[in-house]
Amino acid sequence: MSRDRARETGARGAVDASAVLVGFARALRASGVDAGPDRVQALIGALAVLRPGVRSDVYWSGRLTLCGSRDDLERYDRVFAAYFGGPGSGGRAVRAAPATRLRVTVREGGPVPRTGGESGRDGVPAAVLASSAEVLRHRDLAGLTEAERGQLRRLLAAFAPRGELRRTARLRPARRGAVDPRRTVREMLRRGGEPAPPLRRARAARPRRVVLLVDVSGSMAAYADALLRFAHAAAHGGRAPTEVFTIGTRLTRVTRELAHRDPGTALAAVAAAVPDWRGGTRLGELLRDFLDRWGQRGMARGAVVVVLSDGWERGDPEPLAAQMRRLHRLAHRVIWANPRKARPGYAPVAAGMAAALPSVDAFVEGHSLAALERLAAVVRGADHA
Repeated sequence: MSRDRARETGARGAVDASAVLVGFARALRASGVDAGPDRVQALIGALAVLRPGVRSDVYWSGRLTLCGSRDDLERYDRVFAAYFGGPGSGGRAVRAAPATRLRVTVREGGPVPRTGGESGRDGVPAAVLASSAEVLRHRDLAGLTEAERGQLRRLLAAFAPRGELRRTARLRPARRGAVDPRRTVREMLRRGGEPAPPLRRARAARPRRVVLLVDVSGSMAAYADALLRFAHAAAHGGRAPTEVFTIGTRLTRVTRELAHRDPGTALAAVAAAVPDWRGGTRLGELLRDFLDRWGQRGMARGAVVVVLSDGWERGDPEPLAAQMRRLHRLAHRVIWANPRKARPGYAPVAAGMAAALPSVDAFVEGHSLAALERLAAVVRGADHA
């Protein structure tokens, strides 16, 4: 191989490595870890000094650069196991990553050679597992194989969507803010009357309530399982109060069914509670029922309301438009995630979708893992697009 060809191959490998690490950071952000661009740059810099092809170096470098608090460690372990495969990918924490070889290029065609130092899980190299997770992020959920759906479920289990932060009337100690006279005086008394730096306080921040309306009609059958797992992660992964409803021909509150910690048990309970799987869609009527029974009483007030639907409406779209205007007045933000939006040539010309859009603050895709990661960012206010 010529020197130029070797240099080109090395540059391509570096780009592939960076793409996988950036995708890993996105998965961490969806799980609640504040893995921003500065921390990703620190990770890439650390791996440039260490051995980027060794699994243990990738694990510990990411743990030290991407995690900012003790709460991040368990989330990091779960995402690392799901993303890179290996022991613990079924949900157990990764206490120490074995020093197996990790190549982050995508292999196409031909059998993957098995070597004693490169196996990650079930004899498959960890390189392929990491690369397949990055490819899987952009695959349409409707076209996944059963094996890919299993990997998707492990990644979704690590999600932790939370509502946008809001300031409360309650005050807490802070580094910046107004001076707290009581704490400052107590600190001076503790020092025997000696001068002390002023202690400060600021308003505490709490996540807003998140309300998820998941379409389980026939046109959404290929996406319903993944979207309900996303809802399950939102109910368990964040500190924000989360309410979940299914919509089709009937409105069903499934918050209690999703309270089960295990996603499989929770979805089985939802399946037993929802009577209108794969039916039609009456979005206008069901949205009115939601607002009359729960939303108007306070559930939707100041909340982040997310509608996960393709927008197909069986009836007259005008009631849907009226109820969406009503919802928009109550909620802090209304987000609509439509799996059909990613299809080439898509335009929101369906009667229901066209009627709802004027009252939607953010219209996003919902067809892939990457789209759900972005949805999680929009829900927490990090991306208003």
